[in-house]
Amino acid sequence: MTRRRIEQFLKTLAAELDRPARLYLTGAAAAALLGRVRPSLDIDFGLEVEDSDPASWRAVQRAVDRASKLTGIAASAAEDIDRWGMISLLDYKKTARRHRRFGELDVRVLHPLHWAIGKLTRFLDVDIDDVVQVLRRQSIKAPAAARLWGRALRASPPSTAHFQFRRQVEAFIRAHGRTVWGARFDSEASIRIFYRAAGLPLASVSPARRRRKAKRDR
Repeated sequence: MTRRRIEQFLKTLAAELDRPARLYLTGAAAAALLGRVRPSLDIDFGLEVEDSDPASWRAVQRAVDRASKLTGIAASAAEDIDRWGMISLLDYKKTARRHRRFGELDVRVLHPLHWAIGKLTRFLDVDIDDVVQVLRRQSIKAPAAARLWGRALRASPPSTAHFQFRRQVEAFIRAHGRTVWGARFDSEASIRIFYRAAGLPLASVSPARRRRKAKRDR
């Protein structure tokens, strides 16, 4: 998915909508605008229109379908993309970055840390590659990442996804943290920040650190 293809779709969608709207871009298309370009044939976004009644959304659906047909790009749209997953995207609308306008369509891109929540929830290899590349290109600080992902977990309604998301964030930090944040990155310190923000007991200390602490306490 290239910037040119994304903007072709957005321009077409704006013409088909023919009404004021605000679009929140996520998924692979957002990654492309954030610096991670890879093959993708779909585009995912939230879409706010002035009227959110069923009749308005039928018109929105027709516009999205028409734009997809004209551009050859599959699209998934929702009024609130926070409902797509079990882990909260927090205040993603407030932190989204303005991209540009296409007529009456105001296009914004999710902040990299909010965008990464969906990727870390799904946790396929391609998602992890996306997160690594985007966080590196956007110069995101490790404590900010750990803190926001912890807040997202804490704000999410209870579900079986809680444990899975926690384990996947820990796995990402330990396996890829140095690739993103450099050789001096302390994965256990970031995991502790994540746990505190999530309101979880600080039990995620590596076995090696536990052994060293036990020796010091003797």
